[in-house]
Amino acid sequence: MSDTDEFWLTRRTGLTPTAPPAERLSDRTVLDEPTRPTLPEPDASVAFSREGIAAAQHFKDMHDMYRREMCQVRESLRQVEEGVRSIGDARDDLNRMSIRANDWALGGICQRQCLSLTGHHTMETTVNFPFLAATDPDLVPVVERLDQEHLAIHGLIEDIDRALIHLVTHPADFAPLREALDLLSDTLLSHFAYEERELLAPFARYGLQ
Repeated sequence: MSDTDEFWLTRRTGLTPTAPPAERLSDRTVLDEPTRPTLPEPDASVAFSREGIAAAQHFKDMHDMYRREMCQVRESLRQVEEGVRSIGDARDDLNRMSIRANDWALGGICQRQCLSLTGHHTMETTVNFPFLAATDPDLVPVVERLDQEHLAIHGLIEDIDRALIHLVTHPADFAPLREALDLLSDTLLSHFAYEERELLAPFARYGLQ
C-alpha cells in the first residue's frame, strides 16, 4: 500500500496508520526505505471482519505504547546529560523497555503483543507473521523486510547500551549517546509507520492465528 493510497484503509476499516516522522534527528539510516515492498489496495470484494479490525487496532495501540516509551527514554537520557539522573538509572530504564524485552526476530511483537488480544499468552510457538505469509503469499516480501528491520532495531538498542557504558568512562562525551538515540528514534518511528501501513489491512482481513 503506497502512501497515497492510505485513505482507502480508513474508509474501509476505520483504521489509520501512523505517518512516518516528518523530520529526522539523525543524518544516518540503517533502513532501505525506498525499496520497501508495498501492496496495493485489496479488491473491493475483500471483507474485513470486526475481530480482525480489533486485532489490527490492538497492533497499532502497542506501537503507540512503544512510541511513548521512546519519548520516556529520550527524556531519561536528556536528564543524564544535564546531570539530573545517573547513567545507571538510564540503563535501568532501557532494560525495562518492552521493545528490548521482546524478541525482535520474525513476528516478535506480534507473537507477544498481538496474541494478547486473544488471550493466548502461552502460545509461544505461534507467530503471526508466518501465519500472514502462509495465508497470503503476496505478503512474503513485506514480512521478510520487516524481519530484517527488527534485527537492525535490536542492534541499535545494543548501540545505546554501549554508548551508556562509554559515558561511564568518558563522562563529558555525550555525542555517541545522542547519535545512537537519534538513530534509534528515527528508525523505530519509520519502521512502525511502515509496519502499520502494510499490516493493518492484512490483520483486519485475516485476523490472528
